[in-house]
Amino acid sequence: MSAFGSVFMPEMAISWFDGSQWSNAEVVSSDSIQLHPGAHVLHYSSSCFEGLKAFRHEDGSVKIFRMDRNIARLQQSSDILALPEFAPEQLEQMIVDIVTRFADQVPEAPGSMYIRPTHIGTEPAIGKAAVPSLTSCLYVLLSPVGDYFTGGDKALRLLLDDEGMRCSPHMGVVKSGGNYASALQPIMKARAEYQADQVLFCPGGDVQETGAANFLLIDGDEIITKALDSTFLHGVTRDSILTLARDMGMTVSERQLTVEELLERSARPGCEAALSGTAAVLTAVGTFIYKGKEYEVGNGGIGETTLLLRRALNDIQWGRAEDKHSWLTSL
Repeated sequence: MSAFGSVFMPEMAISWFDGSQWSNAEVVSSDSIQLHPGAHVLHYSSSCFEGLKAFRHEDGSVKIFRMDRNIARLQQSSDILALPEFAPEQLEQMIVDIVTRFADQVPEAPGSMYIRPTHIGTEPAIGKAAVPSLTSCLYVLLSPVGDYFTGGDKALRLLLDDEGMRCSPHMGVVKSGGNYASALQPIMKARAEYQADQVLFCPGGDVQETGAANFLLIDGDEIITKALDSTFLHGVTRDSILTLARDMGMTVSERQLTVEELLERSARPGCEAALSGTAAVLTAVGTFIYKGKEYEVGNGGIGETTLLLRRALNDIQWGRAEDKHSWLTSL
């Protein structure tokens, strides 16, 4: 079994900005990008990306999930990184065209086609450390993926870090490779020293997110999660889950959550915690590790509400439930 996201379709959609206009989108070999060694992205990390999925329904049709939100977020990331502006219609057409081209390769449930739009600064200028790239490249990769939980669905162990942070506070909202790179060493250290699966960054005691996912605390019929600001990524899956929770009559509290309150609430019977993201939708958290001590979340296993919300979203994505919020785009 290949690792998640390590298999790619042989072709991708690509467009280049030359400083004044975008080229017509083309379909080229997925390994055909040529960059100057002095390209801005290689030195000053002018790079952002998205992750979304296309799903095959039982009638054979293929639908793309929440493409508009992912495109809008890539536009926002590009703007914050001062990358050249692109029209949302441009990227939408690139995504639809390349997914249509490989529609017969979209796996059946529980698999899907992972879609990775990427925007990078390409200007060859190593003297532009404080100046944006005038040229850029926008491309869309496809990766067929299987069931995220093939290796076994288990509750995760999270190390609570109230001293470090995932990335610079004003950059948290950007889906940029640099943010993931900055979290790697703390995550590797947590795995080696505490056998933790991830680090939940809580700078100054403020519970934010892990290295690659948003965090949700589920206490009875209430979901508590940090209110949107620039310090963390505004996840599309997070938004989808919260929307479905409201539809089910749950209370959604987007507010500050301290480590102290998190540990107090998580000890209550029936309390659940979960990470939300494109790959796994919702992954249960069973244990917190804080200052050398372990704290069990609820019963330490996978909670019923976590499973209920994950299934509700999956059912919409695979066409088993009504798409009441118009989240799916047909090819």
